[in-house]
Amino acid sequence: MTFDPLCDYPLGTKRPDRVRTPGGLTLDGLTLHGPGVESAELRATPETLRLQAEVAQAAGRAELAANFRRAAELAQLPDETILAVYTALRPARSSAAELEDWARRLDEWRAPLTAAFVREALEVYSLRGLLAA
Repeated sequence: MTFDPLCDYPLGTKRPDRVRTPGGLTLDGLTLHGPGVESAELRATPETLRLQAEVAQAAGRAELAANFRRAAELAQLPDETILAVYTALRPARSSAAELEDWARRLDEWRAPLTAAFVREALEVYSLRGLLAA
């Protein structure tokens, strides 16, 4: 069965077979009070986030699609790392070297879209005087 981003939205209702937990359960197989269900099973997977990006793109919402694609890259990283990147991106929190270091690490972690986003922030912060000393 092919995927039509607009006709198959919302995914959880119209295509629950396409949405899986990190452990591989389908939405139909997931019960919140079932045996072995932990909070990690309730996280969005990179695959689901990429499907959401397709839906957003098909609806003409390119910026939202880009956000979902970056989220798909970050979904495999530890929460602590995501929080550290978020904190580093706050204005006046990081130097140019620190942001470039984050971008390099994100590239190494196979998150090139997020690395490019950090580099774009670095450029804008530099122009607006928002880098840490």
